[in-house]
Amino acid sequence: MKIVAVETIVVRNVPPFRGGSHWLFVQLRTDEGIVGLGERPSGNAVNLDAQVGLIRDLGEQFVIGANPFNVEMLWQTIFASRHDYRHPGLDLTPALSAIEIACWDIIGKAVGQPIYNLLGGRCHEQLRAYAYMPTEGIWEDPKKAGEIAAKLVEEGNTACKFDPFTPIFPNPRDFSLKTIRHVAKIFQAIRDAVGDDLEIGIGTHGQFSTAGAIRVAKILEEFDPFWFEEPVPPENIDEMARVAAHTSIPIATGERLVSKYEFAQLLEKQAAQVIQLDVGQCGGILESKKIAGIAEAHYAMIAPHMYCGPVAAAAAVQLDTCSPNFLIQEYNGGALHQEIFKEPIRFENGYIVPPSGPGLGVELDESVVKRQS
Repeated sequence: MKIVAVETIVVRNVPPFRGGSHWLFVQLRTDEGIVGLGERPSGNAVNLDAQVGLIRDLGEQFVIGANPFNVEMLWQTIFASRHDYRHPGLDLTPALSAIEIACWDIIGKAVGQPIYNLLGGRCHEQLRAYAYMPTEGIWEDPKKAGEIAAKLVEEGNTACKFDPFTPIFPNPRDFSLKTIRHVAKIFQAIRDAVGDDLEIGIGTHGQFSTAGAIRVAKILEEFDPFWFEEPVPPENIDEMARVAAHTSIPIATGERLVSKYEFAQLLEKQAAQVIQLDVGQCGGILESKKIAGIAEAHYAMIAPHMYCGPVAAAAAVQLDTCSPNFLIQEYNGGALHQEIFKEPIRFENGYIVPPSGPGLGVELDESVVKRQS
């Protein structure tokens, strides 16, 4: 089997733009008529033309004529040839991820199996997912956070995340004691409303200095947060490890890291216990499986990032299903995530049900793609 064409599809998302304003899909066509689907997370379409151009360039240079079953060799060739094994960054690696995911979709379709069956088999019948807590009005009235939390529990959710410290930029910086104490009031309102029925993740984006993050963690520890996400910018693993050493709150990070090499350093330095790798950015499905394996050896759990379109989300579900150290999946789906597939991924009562179809287990509804392209 050989890949004979590499195609890109740009889809316009619908408000409130869950997973970005545009999605960039990749289709690999083979000489046997099998089509594999992948996605390069494109966020809010910054440099979208350049992203499309990179995928087409990689396709012409490396992918066309390749056997899609040779995933490892194709990955190593692209990774090494463009960067001579230097840091690939968040340009090449997401494009490589999209191509790699599409190869796995082809392989699964060719042998009639979901991808998770080809990577060890099913470990989980259903996948626990977490919701985002709407934050409108809770700063002015912390009691509203309790009301929202109660509604989330009523809907079947067992975990949520919210970003209490704004604005995000500039960072790193410190927040006042008054601000931190006010966030504690929001946490208290949630605990008063739902007790221990809802895990609460602290969502941040590297806003704090090391000392500031330690101070926040000390004040919020009494509420037993699910995790403290990116307490400091993720580039300096040593400083994140310093935060981790000063708090009992699990540190979570990973959405801005790429390849097994960066995650290995993160885990070796004990900087995080919850690994939020992004399957569509860090190198694809097999690279994610390797990262999950490294995490497993350090007794760390994975909670994959999912601010993306539906195809990268489907790839994350495949990883989750076959990973014994899966903790929870971010779920950031919107209306178009469901509409764009002939049979959408099922999200019910706080859980995702893994599809049983071959490959990614999803198929695009061409009429919806045409309408949104």
